[in-house]
Amino acid sequence: MDLILWRHAEAEDIASSDLARRLTPRGEKQAVRMAAWLQSQMAEVSAIDWHVIASPAVRAQQTAAALGLAVETMASIAPDATSEAMIRAADWPNSKRSVIVVGHQPTLGMVAASLINGVEGYVSVKKGAVWWFRRREGSGTLRATLVAMVTPNTLP
Repeated sequence: MDLILWRHAEAEDIASSDLARRLTPRGEKQAVRMAAWLQSQMAEVSAIDWHVIASPAVRAQQTAAALGLAVETMASIAPDATSEAMIRAADWPNSKRSVIVVGHQPTLGMVAASLINGVEGYVSVKKGAVWWFRRREGSGTLRATLVAMVTPNTLP
């Protein structure tokens, strides 16, 4: 199973509520560019094998929509969710399908740190960036391997 952590793209600073914040024009371009890159990397795997989940925040919904796949909205991964809630939502490491989680900082950074180090911590996940992990089994132990870390600015 692969687990992709995708932070929503750049969003406006002010809206009627935090959940109502929309992507900026730059954020819309970031989401489209990252979605195109993801689709090119996922080409070998049928779209049916991917489960896309997103925060109910408008900016996360807009980012996820750029993929053109069905998106399940999960309130449990809204802003300020716990890393445990995000891991549960993705059903890591037990899911039979690969999962793309479109969410927020600091939760994504806490999940990434936990997968990299095996302990709680924090890493910075840039707006619009993807951290792609793969479940590996070796010596009877489940591990997460970082397959790719890509930001919108590193794409051609």
